Amino acid sequence: MIKRLLVANRGEIALRVIRACREMDIQPVAVYSDADVGARHVRAADIAIRIGPAAAPDSYLNIDAVIDAARRSGADAIHPGYGFLSENAAFARACASAAITFVGPPADAMERMGSKIAARALMDRAGVPVVPGRTPADQSDASVAMAADAVGFPVLVKASAGGGGKGMRVALDARSLADAVPAARREAQAAFGDGTLYIERLVQKPRHVEMQVFADAHGSVVHLFERECSVQRRHQKIVEESPSTALTVPLRKRLGEAAIAAARSAGYQNAGTLEFLVEGCGDDARFYFLEMNTRLQVEHPVTEAITGVDLVRAQLLVAMGGRLPWQQQDLTQRGHAIECRVYAEDPSSGFLPQAGQLHLYREPSAPGIRIDSGVEEGARVPVQYDPMLAKVIASGESRDAARKRAIAALRSFPILGVRTNVRFLMNVLEHPAFAAGDVHTGFIDEHINNLLEARATDDVVSAVAAFARSAQPAPSARTAEHGNDPWSTISRWGR
Repeated sequence: MIKRLLVANRGEIALRVIRACREMDIQPVAVYSDADVGARHVRAADIAIRIGPAAAPDSYLNIDAVIDAARRSGADAIHPGYGFLSENAAFARACASAAITFVGPPADAMERMGSKIAARALMDRAGVPVVPGRTPADQSDASVAMAADAVGFPVLVKASAGGGGKGMRVALDARSLADAVPAARREAQAAFGDGTLYIERLVQKPRHVEMQVFADAHGSVVHLFERECSVQRRHQKIVEESPSTALTVPLRKRLGEAAIAAARSAGYQNAGTLEFLVEGCGDDARFYFLEMNTRLQVEHPVTEAITGVDLVRAQLLVAMGGRLPWQQQDLTQRGHAIECRVYAEDPSSGFLPQAGQLHLYREPSAPGIRIDSGVEEGARVPVQYDPMLAKVIASGESRDAARKRAIAALRSFPILGVRTNVRFLMNVLEHPAFAAGDVHTGFIDEHINNLLEARATDDVVSAVAAFARSAQPAPSARTAEHGNDPWSTISRWGR
């Protein structure tokens, strides 16, 4: 049994795990850096321990500091969340050495799937299709160039370690490859401490579809259906949904079987995600293994919304040695869900991350809307961490119903103090191609000019209007006189 659990993370995922602990009568422990003193997750936990300065390598990525915090607090388990140490096999082993339960997969499975090169080889042996590619034993620029010639342009130059689009470059020909290889190597080395590269054929306009899997220590492995993650900027997802408009029933079945086979071949346990590229459409579409995320995903609420399960609770049950709370036949897809990631970033400046104080921050509330966030009005968005502020998850009986609910929620989400991508997300959801389900991994690049259009007002005016809408009083003589015009209540801003 887990009696006291340390959450080795921050923000909305830390709050999500703390909530699950409360529901399971587990005492939650938070850790924090100097940038997060007084943060929501720190206040929500029973115990909070400082682990270092604001810089992530000195705090949230410091294995010794996190393990020491667990010992000092008496925690008998650690949940890594996502990002930071969540896919670090050395951290999982450090937990085991300290007799602390790691809420995640075994370190060996993490290592097998954490290296893209090793994972590709394992999937090939397991009969799971992989994108044609090569990994040169000699990692010189010249050998990487020879591998690209053998695979055939266009290619992706990809880092073996890590994820999130870091250490990844597109090379359309030998000339662009000469710049892509050193750039990808430098970024991979800086982000992951490993500059190993491999070459992969560039699949033109693919869909990015991932399968949620879950396994316990008793031999049970299930999938919880797919998530469509094709809408990306800089190879990072910003809109996810389920079900995918790309999958037919037979194709979904094949993908699920491949995902389960992949998890079994890796000796996997706990929650994980198999990511695939889907080429073509219909029952005859081809799919290729891309990578495995050996952790909970940012977009896990989409799966929870369409299946009705609690993935974090299941993580804790499996970590305690329990069996999966459901079998494959118990799991069904119901309705549709769309998640939008709200970032402090400037889409018009290449999605440049933003930092600063949130002078105005009011989350929308409506039927079919779930908000996962770790920030609040008055808080500072630090420069040291990922700038995601919140996730807006909209559910509905159909895709269009979920899409319209998401748009309405974003329209009623006032944020001032930093630039955000709220308007950009609305433009994505309102774009005719997205509304028709016609998306692919190059969707944003293809439609960037239209997506950057303000369409109505700039960020500040939009935020003020959203705040005014959310602050409207109940119907009265005044609203009867002015109707639902938000500007009629603008004088209430700042009260």
